[in-house]
Amino acid sequence: MEQQGEQPLAQPAPHLDAVVDSPLRLPDRSFQGMAVTQFLGAFNDNLFKQLILLICIDAAQRMGSSDVYQPVAQALFAVPFILFSGFAGFLSDRLSKRRIIVLCKLAEIGVMLAGLAVFLFARSSLDPSLALLLCVLTLMGTQSAFFGPAKYGVLPELLPDRDLPAANGIIQMTTFLAIIFGTAAAGYGKDLLEDRLWVISVGCLIIAIAGTLTSLLVRQTPPAQPALRFEWSSLAVNRDTWQMLVGDRTLFGVLLISSLFWFLGGVLLQTVNAFGKNQLEIGDSRTSILSASIGFGIAAGCALAGKISRSRIRFGLVTVGSWGLVFGLCCLAGLGLGVFESRHVEWLAWFVLIELGLSAGLFVVPLQVFMQTRPPAEQKGRMIGAMNLINWIAILAASGFYALCAVLLNPVSWTFGVLAVLLLPVAIFYRPARQNKSS
Repeated sequence: MEQQGEQPLAQPAPHLDAVVDSPLRLPDRSFQGMAVTQFLGAFNDNLFKQLILLICIDAAQRMGSSDVYQPVAQALFAVPFILFSGFAGFLSDRLSKRRIIVLCKLAEIGVMLAGLAVFLFARSSLDPSLALLLCVLTLMGTQSAFFGPAKYGVLPELLPDRDLPAANGIIQMTTFLAIIFGTAAAGYGKDLLEDRLWVISVGCLIIAIAGTLTSLLVRQTPPAQPALRFEWSSLAVNRDTWQMLVGDRTLFGVLLISSLFWFLGGVLLQTVNAFGKNQLEIGDSRTSILSASIGFGIAAGCALAGKISRSRIRFGLVTVGSWGLVFGLCCLAGLGLGVFESRHVEWLAWFVLIELGLSAGLFVVPLQVFMQTRPPAEQKGRMIGAMNLINWIAILAASGFYALCAVLLNPVSWTFGVLAVLLLPVAIFYRPARQNKSS
């Protein structure tokens, strides 16, 4: 692939080095309100979702069955993104994005109230109605699906072009911090409160209210296309975008391979939860620390990829990252063989999971930057929509894949080995730079 030079910041997709190296000139109160709002929302999402995933493992243990409830929960969270992301993108262009943001935060308050009601009226906090909690999780996914397009789309309407790289960097950084802290808080809260899990729901409700208040700091923005008419193709990938992907094999391949990042993440979160609780028997808080360490590694990997890449798309990082993923997954499978004491396995797994996240960050960043810069200007927005749709389909497929592994594999750590085998052909054969030259 020809090395791509620097581009003016006025272009829609700034290079990654700009995200990392741009000076922060963001005193804008609207942006600050947006950054805090999205952090609180992502924190709430990950706290509540991880809490339900841990409860799912407890429910399976009580029934003496394999871990089949976690993938159901993950799937129910993913389905709204597949069904509604396209329509949410349409609404974000048709209506004021600020209006959508505030309405979504008000909806989040309602969702958290529903979660609190489930815990308060359950027979006990240790045995809440799992079916009702899964319904709440689905509503939370629906609210997040409508929030996403407005969250990212409002930034160019709030800030000058020169500040967009730094703004996107801050949004990404705070998202990963929310994942780390939210996931860890769920485990610690569950261990600490035990039979008073409704207290966690109260905390989620307070966070939702705070997020709604900070969303009011975002100034009013006019609709981008107030006369935009709805088309059924808005619900999925439209014909023009499909034609572009079919005609550009490199771009289509990058899209599919990048979805492996989300597939892997969807399988890993559930597997690590089961690995910690069922196989290592280390409890909720320490299990959640294991899960959160993946997010810490991904954040570090994305930052490192940005520093290395600077003004170029370095596809060599994809190869390095894929081999790092294969290595880390093989190490995790080996740790599950019972050769080491449980306390040593926990510490080793923590470091391996950070390495795994670091490799995932190196793997995905060049692919995502390529998908931002490759399409023509009039297709960039729809390309991001297609990418989001494919990614959530991958997460949904991860739920089915993990459910199959949970039934067929014992111990659950063998799932790491199966993932390594699936990724090995990518590490050996996938070279997008060569494909780009030939096309």
